[in-house]
Amino acid sequence: MLYHAHELTRAALAPWTAWAEASDLLLSSGMSPLSYLPGTRSVAAAWQVFGSVARRYDKPEFGIEATEVEGDAVPVHEKVVAERPFARLLHFERELEQPRDDPRLLIVAPMSGHYATLLRATVQRLVGRQEVYVTDWTDAREVPLAAGGFDLDDYIDYVIEFLHLLGPDTHVLAVCQPAVPVLAAVAVMAENDDACVPASMTLIGGPIDTREAPTAPNHLATSHPLEWFEKNVVTCVPAPYPGAGRRVYPGFLQLGGFISMNFQLHWDAHARYFDHLVRGDGESAEQHERFYQEYLSVMDIPAEFYLQTIRAVFQDFELPRGVMQHRGRLVRTEAITRTALLTIEGERDDISGIGQTRAAHRLCANLADSKKSHYEQEGVGHYGVFSGRRWREQIAPRIEDWLRAHPRATAADAA
Repeated sequence: MLYHAHELTRAALAPWTAWAEASDLLLSSGMSPLSYLPGTRSVAAAWQVFGSVARRYDKPEFGIEATEVEGDAVPVHEKVVAERPFARLLHFERELEQPRDDPRLLIVAPMSGHYATLLRATVQRLVGRQEVYVTDWTDAREVPLAAGGFDLDDYIDYVIEFLHLLGPDTHVLAVCQPAVPVLAAVAVMAENDDACVPASMTLIGGPIDTREAPTAPNHLATSHPLEWFEKNVVTCVPAPYPGAGRRVYPGFLQLGGFISMNFQLHWDAHARYFDHLVRGDGESAEQHERFYQEYLSVMDIPAEFYLQTIRAVFQDFELPRGVMQHRGRLVRTEAITRTALLTIEGERDDISGIGQTRAAHRLCANLADSKKSHYEQEGVGHYGVFSGRRWREQIAPRIEDWLRAHPRATAADAA
């Protein structure tokens, strides 16, 4: 009933959203005589703020059409190279005049409520010097029940499958939530002596061991038993969505949780947005709109994946305790000896606390020190480790240097 109530609320707001858009146009367009009346700019701004919050946001586009390679502008084409029920593998193919021996990089996006486009800035910065591939996870409400379920084991399988598709010596990068399944996938491949084990693994702001510096989301996960989450935040997709009947953790609930964590921050942002509109500061208003168009675009997560992640990662700490299993087999992170490891954390990260990602080094006990590196970026929060100025100028160059310093998944002596 929760999802049905949400859809009814959306339907009830639809006429008001349409009215807001029409009123904004009528009161702000230079072609309308009403726009010249005193006070109309403030009224139009109010309607625009309401409309931006109340409207339904569809899945955004990456919209990356060009990059810079060695100082030259190069067109970029987004291509689907593999498609599975719960994900597509995208290639941001550069239209190069001459072939380049650039690292092949698989970026594993989070399946955590937002679309893979949340990593637009990550891709935009890296595509100039790497052959970039991205996991584009599918909104669970769009996946018919006939496609079956999707849990943490399936996530790990998808990562392994995509690494096989890309071939030996591919590099893998995980941002936030996928740090755990990516580390597990590499461990499984290492123990199997898989020829496609990645050359390097970069983990950014991920919950490898949430016992380290636990944050508000970590406390929430441990403050209730798993049954509470299943009862209170899992619901069924209603008709007419293709996934009608599928049990999911709805994106709108996760978004509500994120907003409630920093409600004052979002309130102040929209107050500034109103001021920008009234003053006619179009550039600042557009920056706000771009951010919230992405932030308010949310997707549903399969319930089995969500619940298994809550239990295994945030409640039982299975990976750092050495008891995590994949398809009935123990995940042995100590088997990783060929894949170089780079971990990155943000000083002000309030999602994955300091030390949670760095814990991966402790788990990869048999990986040589020469194949390990950790970097903590000062002055940034969770989103600053994969977007923004410090990401572009300080973090991304370190990743690129690391990839080029470890081009092959070679055997190494234990540290």
